[in-house]
Amino acid sequence: KQKKCIFCQARKNKNDEEALILYRGQHNFVIINRFPYTTGHLMIAPHRHLADFARAPREVVQESTELIQLVLRILKKCYQPYGFNIGMNLGQPAGAGVAGHFHIHVVPRWPGDSNFMPIIGETRVFCEDLKTTYLRLRPYFAREEKRQEK
Repeated sequence: KQKKCIFCQARKNKNDEEALILYRGQHNFVIINRFPYTTGHLMIAPHRHLADFARAPREVVQESTELIQLVLRILKKCYQPYGFNIGMNLGQPAGAGVAGHFHIHVVPRWPGDSNFMPIIGETRVFCEDLKTTYLRLRPYFAREEKRQEK
């Protein structure tokens, strides 16, 4: 169990690379999952510590949806996945690792990305480490930030 919210801690960190934050919007931010299902597994979380998506302010929900679209475009350009899983685990019984701060998972998928290693070897295999993923994706989000400034 986490004593502090990992999303709030990451948001407060001034070093985005250390926090794995790729993009900070007005109401939400995009962060790399530290325990990814596949390479490029990103999450979108509100800046505010909000647990109840159904009661989230409209501007938070609207921007999070726009960020899903942005993340999809960037991941398609960068990794060329064959598909995506997008979703939320709301509440601990639903599998939420951080139940007090809702977040949206965007997971790129490829044929055969699920194999015997997690089941038999209790090990996940990734093509690149988190820092490499950050350095690979960050320029795409930086271009979006510059576009937003115009």
